[in-house]
Amino acid sequence: MSTPPNPPSTPPGPPAEPTGTSVPETASIPAPANPPSLEKPLTPAPEPTPANPAEANAVPTPVAEPIPPAPAPFAPVAPAPTGAPYAAVPGAPYTAAAGGPGGPGGPGWGGAPYPGYPAPQDTNGLAVAALVLGLLGLVIGPIPIVFWFGGLLSAVGVGLGIAAVVRSRSGAPRGTMATVGTVLAVLGLGASVGGFFLTGAVFERIDRDLDREYRQSLDQYPELPSTRPSAPAPKPSPSPSQVPGLTSALPFGETFTYPNGVKVSLSKPKKYVTKNDYQKVGNAVQTTVTITNGSSQTINVIYAVPNLRGADGMTGKPVFDGTVPKMIRGDILPGASASGVVAFEVPEGSREVTADITPGGLLPAVKYAGPVG
Repeated sequence: MSTPPNPPSTPPGPPAEPTGTSVPETASIPAPANPPSLEKPLTPAPEPTPANPAEANAVPTPVAEPIPPAPAPFAPVAPAPTGAPYAAVPGAPYTAAAGGPGGPGGPGWGGAPYPGYPAPQDTNGLAVAALVLGLLGLVIGPIPIVFWFGGLLSAVGVGLGIAAVVRSRSGAPRGTMATVGTVLAVLGLGASVGGFFLTGAVFERIDRDLDREYRQSLDQYPELPSTRPSAPAPKPSPSPSQVPGLTSALPFGETFTYPNGVKVSLSKPKKYVTKNDYQKVGNAVQTTVTITNGSSQTINVIYAVPNLRGADGMTGKPVFDGTVPKMIRGDILPGASASGVVAFEVPEGSREVTADITPGGLLPAVKYAGPVG
């Protein structure tokens, strides 16, 4: 039997890697978990039972911590940490940092004012008030009737303006405004004085206009009819061809008697001088009118003013100065008399005047003439 050839020998172990070749790392394979044991688990040993059951139920007593000592009443306050100037220390009172608001050396420390609040400055309001009052006084002063109000405003403006000028010299502003207001207030006082004289001129003009209207009414309505019922006037009896007082003038001072018994007279005219300082009266004469009721019936007098004329025949201007005229008006009972005083301005140099008057009703006017006494 032939012997078989030797089989190739297998090298023991893994083949060797060539030199210089890196060996790759192999992932570690986890070990398989222990298979469930088929053996019976071991029972833990029981804990030892204490001999005294009360000790087992006893609660452990807490140990008291030591109490820190109380700070002394005059102990210094611990300084704040220097890391943060405004950081609060837990459990410690707030202490302002030095140099901060409320802190030593900072705003509010020791009564020091806070920055950013300048002290209030004086605006000198008196200068504004003086300027306004001066303008109002200058405007209202020349106005008639209310000139006194402008004078009052100007007087107050002068006082305020002087006070404002004094304050401006002490450092207050608006010195120029104070000076202008004072000057305007002084001018307002002057305007008020002018308003006073202007008011007098206005009233004098009104008085002249009233006088002119009064004279025109006399010329248009020489005799006004009675507005109240009265007894019928007696019929005038036929007069002779020559009756003094009707057909010719009577001397002043004589009395004329009507057929029904009514009497009328004018006193002798004489110079009249007014006592009113605000009323200008030229060459004036006055006369007294007297009416006597000699009839058996009451007569009603509405308008009993004579028409007086100067030497040139022009009707005189009635004088109204508060004293004259004193006119006769109303009822005159039988046997009673009534008197009135009137004054008229006549041209200068008039030595003789004429007049006519009627007591009213349908009685004719009685004529008078004579020199000025």
